[in-house]
Amino acid sequence: MSTINVPKREEVSTVNQAIFDNLEKTLGFVPNLFATYAHSENALGNYLSLSNAKTSLKAKEKEAVNLAVSQVNNCIYCLSAHTAIAKMNGFTDEQILELRAGKASFNEKLDALASLAKNITENRGATDEQVVADFFAAGWTKENLIDTIVLVGDKTITNYIHRTTKVPVDFPEAQPLEGVKA
Repeated sequence: MSTINVPKREEVSTVNQAIFDNLEKTLGFVPNLFATYAHSENALGNYLSLSNAKTSLKAKEKEAVNLAVSQVNNCIYCLSAHTAIAKMNGFTDEQILELRAGKASFNEKLDALASLAKNITENRGATDEQVVADFFAAGWTKENLIDTIVLVGDKTITNYIHRTTKVPVDFPEAQPLEGVKA
């Protein structure tokens, strides 16, 4: 059960109304979690600026991180949203489940990236040295490392907002992660 309402357009500031209008044009709807940010005058715009900022990670790589982090943080909203986005980026259901488990047997670079994202999240930034070494050995750069850490923080914010507010999931619900060895 939700601990906070999902505000409608007429219930938010004019600044957030403009953002809602832009999201409606871009996505076709305002996701409940984004709408929830609009309880704050500034949080939605600030979050979207962070989320849409330039990064060295490509769209598929970002989804690998988003799925691994959301799984560790047990956020059904973000798992559902990023499962849908990962499918749009060409990942199969099986690959998505692997990425959620922090691995990618189908791609060495994505395997190192998903493992890193999972490890950073599980250890709250006290990342295992071997995981970082494996990340670099797979061909990632220092820039990729920093951008990955920023993305872990970005996704953790949304995970925490949903885990706290429990707003309704408005994406097809992600299946449970079962039988995938991490």
